[in-house]
Amino acid sequence: MRGKTRERDGVYQRADRPGWWISFTNAKGQRRRRKVAGANTMQQARAALASELQDVERARIFGVAPPSAETFSGIARRYLLHQKARLAAYERTRGVVEGKLETFFGSMKVSEIRRGDVQRYITQRSGEVSAGTVAREMNILKRFFNLCVEWELLAINPASGVKSPRVPAGRVRYLQAGEFRALLATCPEWLRPVVGLAVATGMRRGEILGLRWLDVDRHGERILLPQTKNGEGRIVYLNKLALQVFEVQAAKDAKSTDRVFSAVSGEQVSMAFKRAAKAASIEDFRFHDLRHTAASWLRMQGADIHTVAQLLGHKDLRMAARYQHLSPAFLADAVKKLDQVFGERAIAA
Repeated sequence: MRGKTRERDGVYQRADRPGWWISFTNAKGQRRRRKVAGANTMQQARAALASELQDVERARIFGVAPPSAETFSGIARRYLLHQKARLAAYERTRGVVEGKLETFFGSMKVSEIRRGDVQRYITQRSGEVSAGTVAREMNILKRFFNLCVEWELLAINPASGVKSPRVPAGRVRYLQAGEFRALLATCPEWLRPVVGLAVATGMRRGEILGLRWLDVDRHGERILLPQTKNGEGRIVYLNKLALQVFEVQAAKDAKSTDRVFSAVSGEQVSMAFKRAAKAASIEDFRFHDLRHTAASWLRMQGADIHTVAQLLGHKDLRMAARYQHLSPAFLADAVKKLDQVFGERAIAA
């Protein structure tokens, strides 16, 4: 090991750092090295090593890791580093961890956090934000504690079994075909391909703007998203409208690593879209509602909710169940199809 001057039975000093260090193998066979806080002599360092080895043996026999003495804030840095390479919505997660969870749990030792503490957090946040926001924060907190268990910092997840507030049915706002055409006509030219791809595929704004040419298989008529909001990859299948978008955007000098929509930001898209919707006299309609529009149109064309869930990348069918909602005209047409079964004047003589 670099900087090590001497080592005796797992106890050593380093030339580049003061103090005593210990080296041992944990219950999973992984080598661990750390500085012993407060150790001024070799005997004190050996005592710390002996304590670690006892914990390792206990974990091997009983399968239980000793609780960590680290604080929530201390582990939060490691958690965010771990999630940064895995989440498409990392910035949102970082904002929740640093802005909300650390404010509440930051100075607490993770080993001393109990279910009651988690429930107090839910109660406090429920008085400040919507149930949906609390539920999303709880998902992040539960993942945090699950990783603590996986990293052998905790034996159990204190948030396990704690129920989040009941989230009301999600918003479903979608356009009729005529409204969409009117909206497209008011969009600036650079925005039309973005809007067209959103309504043709149901992709999220971040997925569209992060799209690279190497992710697009025009010959196979599909997009291979390497990472999405839920941390997993997804295949997006392309219809004619979506293929037209890539024909418009294609440039001869584009590199495979270039983004398809490289000249715009998410904020620019949202603001321009808001102005276009206002110009088209379409009220209470956001860019994300194009995703709802795509899902609703799929349902109205006969796609079942399992298919909609798979196409939009929903891991939970309850998300797709929102699209049971259909336009009144479609429901009326569906009921009239029963006339073919009853026949004319089935009741009257």
